[in-house]
This record gives sequence, C-alpha cells and structure tokens, in this order.
Amino acid sequence: MAWVFLFVASLFEIVWTFCLKFLDFKKVAAIHWVQFFSDKAGILTLAPLIGYILCGLGNIYFFSIAIKQLPASTALAVWMGVTLVGVKLVDVAWFKESTNLQQVFFILLILIGIVGLKRGA
Repeated sequence: MAWVFLFVASLFEIVWTFCLKFLDFKKVAAIHWVQFFSDKAGILTLAPLIGYILCGLGNIYFFSIAIKQLPASTALAVWMGVTLVGVKLVDVAWFKESTNLQQVFFILLILIGIVGLKRGA
C-alpha cells in the first residue's frame, strides 16, 4: 500500500508544481476583498494559491505515510522520479513543449530506475 501512497504523493507534487507556475503573488495581493465574491477574477486569481496549499499538504500527508513503510532513499527516489516524469508529460501534452529523442531516452532510464527500485523493495 505504501507504493500507492507514494504514487498519490507524486500526483499531488505534479499538480503543486503547476499551481506554483501559475501563482502570481502580485495579483493575489491586489485582490479587492470587499468585492471578492462578486468578482470572478478574484476567485480565479486565488485558485493557484489554494491549489498550491492543498496539493502541498496532500503531498506531505501521503509521502509521510509512504516513507514510514519504505526505506527513505527508495521512497524519495521513486517520488521524485515519478514527479519528474509526470511534469515532463504534462509539459509535452498540455503545454505543447518540445521534446527530443535524448530526453525520451533519459525519461525511460528514470522509469527503469523506478521499476528497479520497486522490484528491489
């Protein structure tokens, strides 16, 4: 079950990363709180911050459960590997970032390392 928690923590970390990408503290600071609920822009401005906080907490919670059941080095390596691969996949699929054969090769090496650590645990 620790591996499931580790995977869930990685998913939270992936979403957290993109919340951070869209978070704009200047816009958050400029929100007019008196008109917050009547203005849709205020809610949309605050959404990345809310996602950042919730995904950060979810990540910490699920990773803390997983790390109690797995060796710390294995848990950290798998968590970071899955997160790296997930962020790259979102970049390519959602944001149309370019990729090349060399990047695909190294991503495959990360995935091979994750499978190797899973088999060894």
